[in-house]
Amino acid sequence: MNFSTILKPLIIILFFVAVCMAFPLLVALYYDEPAAVKSFFSVMISVATVSALIFYFLRNLPIHRIAIRESFVLVALCWFSISFISALPFYISGAIPNFSEAFFETVSGFSTTGATILTDIEALPKSMLFWRSLTHWLGGMGIIVLAVAVLPLLGVGGLQLLKAEAPGPTVDKVSPRISETAKILWGIYIGMTVVEAMLLNFAGMSYFDAFVHAFSTVSTGGFSSKGDSIAAFKSPLIEWIVIIFMILSGASFTLHYKVITGRARQIFKSTELKVYLVIILIVSSLVSLNLYSKNIYSFSNSVRYAFFQVSSILTTTGFATADYEMWPNFAQFLLFMLMFLGGCSGSTSGGIKIIRIITLMKLAINELKYLVHPKAIMTIFIDGNVIKKDMIYSISAFVFLYMCMVLFTTFVCAVSGEDLLTSFTTAMTTVGNVGPGFGKIGPTENFHFFAGWVKWFLSASMIIGRLEVFTVMVIFTRAFWKK
Repeated sequence: MNFSTILKPLIIILFFVAVCMAFPLLVALYYDEPAAVKSFFSVMISVATVSALIFYFLRNLPIHRIAIRESFVLVALCWFSISFISALPFYISGAIPNFSEAFFETVSGFSTTGATILTDIEALPKSMLFWRSLTHWLGGMGIIVLAVAVLPLLGVGGLQLLKAEAPGPTVDKVSPRISETAKILWGIYIGMTVVEAMLLNFAGMSYFDAFVHAFSTVSTGGFSSKGDSIAAFKSPLIEWIVIIFMILSGASFTLHYKVITGRARQIFKSTELKVYLVIILIVSSLVSLNLYSKNIYSFSNSVRYAFFQVSSILTTTGFATADYEMWPNFAQFLLFMLMFLGGCSGSTSGGIKIIRIITLMKLAINELKYLVHPKAIMTIFIDGNVIKKDMIYSISAFVFLYMCMVLFTTFVCAVSGEDLLTSFTTAMTTVGNVGPGFGKIGPTENFHFFAGWVKWFLSASMIIGRLEVFTVMVIFTRAFWKK
């Protein structure tokens, strides 16, 4: 393990995060928030100065390409480190006076979970609200992927980093050069954010609220500047705009690239996208009919609320326009099942991902066929391509470890004294980066009631879930540290 190879990229990324604090600092200056100005300025200058000095003293160290083991350690260290320094402005300013809660809120931001400990969101300074949504935006595509576009200039290879960080079971490069891939993906990401913000502003949001919610939507995070989330704006137009961008953000960014480059026909060959859209359509229709048949809402409102909440939970965004715990049991059951899925691979969504579910379903069907025809050779095809056995083994192992992590998190929450429903959905929403759940963490509730040590554990669960389990868990294996 070459720790000098890890240290330089880590310092660069921490420096970048410090520079990003200039944006909420400007917001704090604009809205005249002296405590926030002081906290952002002090943290930004301190981290940037220390990072620059360390990099200066390390400048003569030989630069090596990042191997697979170093990439896993670097990614894990980065997520814990950036969450730690990004929590400091909340803590120093007094916006969140308890550091364990400040850390939880920041991890929830970078991991795009959207779980919050805040009981009065609108009481926070606007710069702090801006910063917590900006952590969503930075964590959405992955701050490591952004750094990959810069690290090659310093002689540090980026492909291993992208594989360790990028969401989904595989990394589908859209350009032969990995740095070009990162730049293209971030270009799409920025473009979607700006377009949504402009549309939300046109629909009636202020520029501040528009960008805060655009950050949270495109990253499928879910932080809002309002205590009632999107429902606070009481605008069907705003809700439909958010629905559209949640669905777009839950799809693979590789497909967005194909559309932009004039290869839109190719996206219709994607089995994962088809299944993703069919799930949204069918489940939303069922929930709509259930709400309307029970006279909960009018037909148009039933459709709007159903599509919004289904899109929000499936893409793991976590926004809310209604208290779905007051809905009929059938509708609640459908939403609960969506927490197991997640969006498409290569998107900013959390969860297991649709492509893994498809692969395992095909595997199960093949095994049933094999019982009838034991001499047959069964092959799994997706989009006309053969899925190799090593990928099937990897997906199976991932789902097993994912569910083990969910069960262990449920156990920890139950040990702390919480009921089974709250404990299980807390595990599902933190490991799956969903946000709201059921029980005490429903759409109108928060995570404030958990004990301090539980918040630290849940913070780790969110990071493990965001990095898709393997990246962190492999570090704790004996084989990882053997030469």
